Amino acid sequence: MSNQLSSRYEYTQSQKMIVFILAMSLNGLANLFTEILPEFQLGPIDLSISYLAFIPLILVFLFHPLIAAIGASTGEIIFGDLLLGDFSGLGEVEGFIEFTLAMYIAGLLVQDPSSRKQIGIAAIVGVGIDQMLSSIVDIGKVWVGIEEIEAVAGLPESIVAIEAFSFVKEMVISGVLFGLIPTLYFMPKLYRKIEPLMGIKPREANDRASMTTYISVRFLIVAVFLAFVGLVAEFMAEMDINFAVWDPDFLEQFGDGYIWLPISAAAIIVILVFSVAVRLAKKKIKRIMINGQRKRTSY
Repeated sequence: MSNQLSSRYEYTQSQKMIVFILAMSLNGLANLFTEILPEFQLGPIDLSISYLAFIPLILVFLFHPLIAAIGASTGEIIFGDLLLGDFSGLGEVEGFIEFTLAMYIAGLLVQDPSSRKQIGIAAIVGVGIDQMLSSIVDIGKVWVGIEEIEAVAGLPESIVAIEAFSFVKEMVISGVLFGLIPTLYFMPKLYRKIEPLMGIKPREANDRASMTTYISVRFLIVAVFLAFVGLVAEFMAEMDINFAVWDPDFLEQFGDGYIWLPISAAAIIVILVFSVAVRLAKKKIKRIMINGQRKRTSY
């Protein structure tokens, strides 16, 4: 599968780095904005926004899905956790693996970036995988007995109803309102327009390839193994077998206004990366034009 992916997505090392940093900073910036967005309470229902799913979804649809997925997950950890002083160490492994797998699979499902049908299905599937894996981990922690919930006493099965309700809520808010709808709106406006500016060849339709070409049995085995690793890491974190936790006390001195510091840092990185990518693309085009003129004059 790696050979097939490398032949389909031909990226130089500089382009890979640009896509990674762009995905990292954009998704990190999006996660920071969710921290300052208002939360609404409708009776017992919490209508807060977990993440702006359309940002990583568009990135994995436009660019190399694996690089964009890893970059987006890294950005969530750096800007959404580390810089906000809320890094849970080993417990972050679960979220990193789940989100990366979900976005990567979503990117692979899109064979034709101009197909609204493929984009819509992939967007829902991507968010669905992320939420499903998260729900399985939460249910497992209660059934194993390493976490307690405010549910029906002595009835661990009640966690299933709670997680099912949470899953539906997240699919409506993160999956549809802040995933599917904005992705369907922005994809036609960005596809084949932003990639050339960055000197990256747009993804082409690959109608000849089937889903099994990229999502093979080997890939599913690796995905299940990684999901298991994330599950074990979360269990260990809940049992206080943890390390590399970052929860500094000095951040409380800055108050709520501190969040604008990482937001500014992420925004600056986005602008710098995009400007560098555009500059490199212009140099590449100029080099091609000069070489073309030399070939014509040689005749």
